[in-house]
Amino acid sequence: SVLPSPAPPGLPDRFRMFRSCEWEVLERSLNILQASDFYWGPLSVGEAHAKLQREPVGTYLVRDSSQGNCLFSLSVRMPTGPVSLRISFQEGYFRLKNWFSDCVVQLLELVVAGTRNNPLHFEEMGGTPLV
Repeated sequence: SVLPSPAPPGLPDRFRMFRSCEWEVLERSLNILQASDFYWGPLSVGEAHAKLQREPVGTYLVRDSSQGNCLFSLSVRMPTGPVSLRISFQEGYFRLKNWFSDCVVQLLELVVAGTRNNPLHFEEMGGTPLV
C-alpha cells in the first residue's frame, strides 16, 4: 500500500487524497477542463439548473460536484428540465454509466458520439433518454 501524496498546488482542496498516478490524471484533466467553455467550477446544482433552464434542450455544462464522493457533475438541459449526473472517478478513470476515460473532456466526447445511436437512461432523468 502506498501512502497518498498531498494535493499538488492548483487543485481544489476538496479533492480527497489520491495516489500519485491518479493525481497526474486529475491534474491533466482539470487543466483541459479549465480551458473549455463548458466547465463552470464550483457551481451549485441550483445555479447550474437555473442557467440551463433558459437554454435549448441538449445544452450541458460540467461543474464541481457537491457530493463528497464525486469530483464532477454533468448538468444537462432535457425536455423535462435540467438534470445533473455524477461523473465518478475510480482507479484513474472518469465514469458516466458504462462510458469511461482518463479525461473528462474525452469522456464527454465518447458519450456524445455514443448516445447518437444508443441513448443512455438514468433514473435521475425519469426515463427520458440522454441523446
